[in-house]
Amino acid sequence: MLTFSAMSDALNNPSPQFGTAEYAGPGGNDHCQFCHQPIASTYYRINDSLACPGCAEKGRSELSRDTHAAYTRGLLFGIGAAIVGLILYATFAIATGIIIGYVSLAVGWMVGTAIMKGSGGVGGRRYQITAALLTYAAVSMSAVPIGIHYVNEHRREQKQQLSAKQQPADPEFERQEQAANPNYVPQPASQPVPHAAPPSMAALLGKLALLGIASPLVEVWDTGPSFGWAIGLVILVVGIRIAWRITAGRSLEINGPFESSQPLR
Repeated sequence: MLTFSAMSDALNNPSPQFGTAEYAGPGGNDHCQFCHQPIASTYYRINDSLACPGCAEKGRSELSRDTHAAYTRGLLFGIGAAIVGLILYATFAIATGIIIGYVSLAVGWMVGTAIMKGSGGVGGRRYQITAALLTYAAVSMSAVPIGIHYVNEHRREQKQQLSAKQQPADPEFERQEQAANPNYVPQPASQPVPHAAPPSMAALLGKLALLGIASPLVEVWDTGPSFGWAIGLVILVVGIRIAWRITAGRSLEINGPFESSQPLR
């Protein structure tokens, strides 16, 4: 069975007809460039390629496959690829300590390819917009686990430094000081600082999500524009462009039917 992707491949790389000249109409040696069956008296043109009536009808049916189910499958596949891309980006940055923007290119390719796989090869404007948003979300949201990792590392270092400073007083030292100096007052033990009630998990996740989505802008707001930030932003745009191009709709122009007596143009 001829599929939409096979038809598109045939259009992109049609079989050369070196031994067949273009006559006034399809002759007995002319074949459909999709199913390679001989063309009878009636033929069609799909993007200027010869096609039999069966392949032309198949092409028309494939053009109308942009259904809600196809888009939903493409969206689910794209979300899955975006999550994998987010994990890949964050894991690489945490493991190496290097935040490299070129991973955005791989994320864009993964998201675009997954959407086309899920939709069965159907693309179009809404698929492109979805792919662009998912690519941006995956790359920007990777700042959340990266930030959490570095915050935890910073807190761990602070706790170690604080515990080293707050050593308990030596009882023998306190007794000797009191004997030598009647006015000596022992230092009271440090009291724990009361903490406010922690925010709810939903509020915390919402705040982290907003922070992640806005992370490219937050970075330039905090530190100002830099060469590294500009390069990373350009690479992110290129990654989004890759996803956009992969999910573009494949255009099929079907003309006909024509009779064999009509000249080929």
